[in-house]
Amino acid sequence: MSVTSVFAQLERLLPRISKPIQYVGGELGAVVKDWDAVTVRWALSYPDAYEVGLPNQGVQILYEVLNEQPDVLAERTYAVWPDLEQLMRAEGVPQFTVDAHRPVGAFDLFGVSFATELGYTNLLNMLDLAGIPLDARERDERHPIVVAGGHAAFNPEPIADFIDAAVLGDGEEAVLEITAIVRKWKAEGEPGGRDELLLRLARTESVYVPRFYDVDYLPDGRIQRIVPNRADVPFRVHKRTTMDLDAWPYPKRPLVPLAETVHERYAVEIFRGCTRGCRFCQAGMITRPVRERSITTVGQMVKEGLEFSGFHEVGLLSLSSADHSEIGDMCSGLAQQYEGTNVSLSLPSTRVDAFNVTLAQELSRNGRRTGLTFAPEGGSERIRQVINKMVTEEDLIRTVVTAYTNGWRQVKLYFMCGLPTETDEDVLQIAKLAHEVIRAGREATGSRDIRCTVSIGGFVPKPHTPFQWASMTEPEVIDRRLKALKDAINSDRSLGKAIGYRYHDGEPSQVEALLSRGDRRVGAVIRRVWENGGRFDGWSEHFSFQRWTDAAAEVLPEFGVDLAWFTTREREQNEVLPWDHLDSGLDKDWLWQDWQDALTGYEQDDCRWTPCFDCGVCPSQDTEIQIGPTGRKLLPLTPVAGLRVPHA
Repeated sequence: MSVTSVFAQLERLLPRISKPIQYVGGELGAVVKDWDAVTVRWALSYPDAYEVGLPNQGVQILYEVLNEQPDVLAERTYAVWPDLEQLMRAEGVPQFTVDAHRPVGAFDLFGVSFATELGYTNLLNMLDLAGIPLDARERDERHPIVVAGGHAAFNPEPIADFIDAAVLGDGEEAVLEITAIVRKWKAEGEPGGRDELLLRLARTESVYVPRFYDVDYLPDGRIQRIVPNRADVPFRVHKRTTMDLDAWPYPKRPLVPLAETVHERYAVEIFRGCTRGCRFCQAGMITRPVRERSITTVGQMVKEGLEFSGFHEVGLLSLSSADHSEIGDMCSGLAQQYEGTNVSLSLPSTRVDAFNVTLAQELSRNGRRTGLTFAPEGGSERIRQVINKMVTEEDLIRTVVTAYTNGWRQVKLYFMCGLPTETDEDVLQIAKLAHEVIRAGREATGSRDIRCTVSIGGFVPKPHTPFQWASMTEPEVIDRRLKALKDAINSDRSLGKAIGYRYHDGEPSQVEALLSRGDRRVGAVIRRVWENGGRFDGWSEHFSFQRWTDAAAEVLPEFGVDLAWFTTREREQNEVLPWDHLDSGLDKDWLWQDWQDALTGYEQDDCRWTPCFDCGVCPSQDTEIQIGPTGRKLLPLTPVAGLRVPHA
């Protein structure tokens, strides 16, 4: 049965709101299919505003993978701003897709990708606008299967009441497997209804269906056990790992936005995973093992992506792009290929290594220089040993001075505040480091026209990391240290005026900590916050710490716990954690030992270049580290007059 577009109703509202262009669709790269000509229909979302959601790499990849299937359609939906939400509620316009403006409630599946937990209230708002019951147990065959993915899905327990399923890990093959299950179930006449479909998904052992698991609690509030409530679902759910990235060269047809977005570039993921072992980094832990794209595939993707999209910037993305085994040849090859054009090439923030300045120099051959960002993370040598960020003060100063002497006048240094075992002095060392960077830079260049920006984020303990047992530092302590740091930076006016200072206070971090390590009881807090107007909690102008603390104080005492119990309490080794039944491949005993090593400052090596240190991922997931070099060069893919072609 056909589904009618709601655009006629929506169009009447657009002149009355800000940024109406973000809701009209029709972007280059967008796909609209005949509803009646397909079998399985997906609505995909990154639960934030269009300007943040459209560039999301994960959603773009899944959108393309699904739409390549002839009997499948995928459309996109984003969180609407409060001005449009108010009008939609008044006029009865449901949550819609931007591709064909079809109501989200009509789709078979609603896939939501969470990079951060602060998008949970937006999920509830989208469900409510779509006419989908918030409580998953109240849904029936008329409603989509709500599937969560992304990094936050590695602990979906706080939103377990609101989702039907969660996928851990890589999505390319997972969405096709889920699609095949839905296709077969529909072809058979939908036997057993929604419950049977969810059961078939759960039996894959790689799709988590919360309704099939019960949680029991101890009198002191800790979890006693998490167990299946039926015999035919697995005790543990395993993450998906896509091994051959060359077989998945997406996006091939990147979406080109109509409205301004946070990133307007063609982004290529040059490898996935990281084994550097930074103990705070959930992304590095849960995406193991390292899998590289070959230099030739990257070159072909850049060529085709630029030709299709017309973008003028290429981002070579990964968790640590300079660690690609062929990054030197890749950067020099791309720089040569696009020298003399209006295409700029960039790496994301990189480790503190002078080699990265050389790479940046290569990528800026055409005269357009992007900023340089380095992430030492900790201010003192001691705290960097705790977090396993193997960077010395000499390394940092030498690297930044290299950047200054090669023509850069602005660098950004990223640190965290509130790390385990951190003291006031560890934070104040950031000021000393920043002063020394400016002093050394002036001396090396003979110029006072250099600057650095110190950017500080609050540390949040994350699941599936060695710090998952750690207590979070109280927001007031973080705020006090940040104020003291600002004063220390400005204590020397000559140096301080060359140093920019940006920071996030401790309050949003505490809410993120609640949502990161919470269990199902936190769902009631999320719902109360949403009922009280919570939206766009990742935006400082919309975030209300008071709204979250009030909701926590109203809801959590009935469970015998409070906000501090979830955030600033240190966990013990034998405590059952809310995500223990969700298998990221990491051995829990190994994570605990690495937590103990952190407390002594022991540094762990990168297993890409050293013998395996038994984190557990490769044997438990039947995977392996995949790195080059392949021995190939990034040859110019289209002959360009006047350019030297390197030998293969």
